[in-house]
Amino acid sequence: MDLEELDHLIQIEPLPSYVRYQDMVDFAEGISDRAAGERLGGTLQGKGAFRRFQDELHRRQADRISVWRVYSDARGKVHAVRWLAEQGLIDDDAAQQFRRVNPEPALP
Repeated sequence: MDLEELDHLIQIEPLPSYVRYQDMVDFAEGISDRAAGERLGGTLQGKGAFRRFQDELHRRQADRISVWRVYSDARGKVHAVRWLAEQGLIDDDAAQQFRRVNPEPALP
């Protein structure tokens, strides 16, 4: 089957970087250790923020790597469900049900 034969293709664009950037900001602001949160938040200023954020986690806050991954994965799923609803591929009730069943993970 050729792609031209399909009449209902939807192009999936990658998330804009500012969406994932906001996930990092929310994570840094949400952890209970204020000093660690401030260090993470400080990495998010200017060009290279994504790399510096990861470097801070891996070099100084390794105990938070798994927490960040769980948080980031959960946020990614929420972004995906929101996109599906925006495209009309699922209804708002299904999107809200997903959010109820999959709450954002608590941060330490």
